[in-house]
Amino acid sequence: MQTADGSTRSTPRMVNVLTENWTMTDPRDIRGLVRMAQEAEDAGFDMVMVSDHVLLGPSAGSQGRMANPRDYAMPGNQDPATPWPSNLVLLSAIAAATTRIRIGAIALIAPLRHPLVLAHDLATLDLLSEGRLVIQPTVSWHRDEYDALAVPFNRRGRILDEQLDIWAKAWSHSPVSHSGEFFTFEDVYLEPKPFRPQGPAMWFGGERVHDKMIDRLVRYGSGFHPVGRVEDEDVANLRAALVAAGRTTDDFEMVGGTRVEFPDNDSVAPLGEALEEIPRQQDLGFTTFAIKPSIFIDDRNEHARFCSEVIARVATLTT
Repeated sequence: MQTADGSTRSTPRMVNVLTENWTMTDPRDIRGLVRMAQEAEDAGFDMVMVSDHVLLGPSAGSQGRMANPRDYAMPGNQDPATPWPSNLVLLSAIAAATTRIRIGAIALIAPLRHPLVLAHDLATLDLLSEGRLVIQPTVSWHRDEYDALAVPFNRRGRILDEQLDIWAKAWSHSPVSHSGEFFTFEDVYLEPKPFRPQGPAMWFGGERVHDKMIDRLVRYGSGFHPVGRVEDEDVANLRAALVAAGRTTDDFEMVGGTRVEFPDNDSVAPLGEALEEIPRQQDLGFTTFAIKPSIFIDDRNEHARFCSEVIARVATLTT
């Protein structure tokens, strides 16, 4: 199928969001999430992704709970008791149980962990998955989480920037030394190194395109993954900033989504309406699209069929 500018759309990469599916799965059935990843792989999905929280505090629901419990968790809209399994532990199990599908730690709240410990865990997971790991480091939004772990919330962006610098050094050679605002060490050997010399593939994104995000994309990124509906203006701003920095969006995996309005607070959303958004985003240059199963189905036993239906429908829409 041709786009408005005459180019040809390729079949999108589809990402299965394994996080927050508690309306259709038992939150203690972590093995069940591994099986869902296997079903996504069998159906032809390109990636499964798991998001991140270590813990939640009272302000997690400060904006009121999400009206429909199937919806995405966003800042301030969730029950503080919402289960958030360790994403790296879960992805390790998925890596061992699959062979092809990429595994995504998206988003990964890096400032909550020491950069060397996290670099070690990520390198090991990248090796275990044989290079299938994708990470999206973020600073997140939840002050209660930072306070409980004694990490300064107001400096979380500067912490992340220093962590990214440390990872780049620690993954490329040994020994490595670093003296910074938050972390200092000398002549450490972080082994084994990741599967790829540069480390795991790295996405960045957020609710808006801002200078810090652009800087991280230019220096470390391989993908752009915004939060919420993708707008033409955001993509134009991103392209302009990247050109100014000597890069283009052609260098990046552009990651969109499939969010829709629920018909009411007690029902699933229509799948067809969600997938119809993909061609519009493809015209903006997006190639990869995330979809959360529990927005569209309530029955865990329907997941394998759902995955196959998504792949079939997307192929029809985009070829």
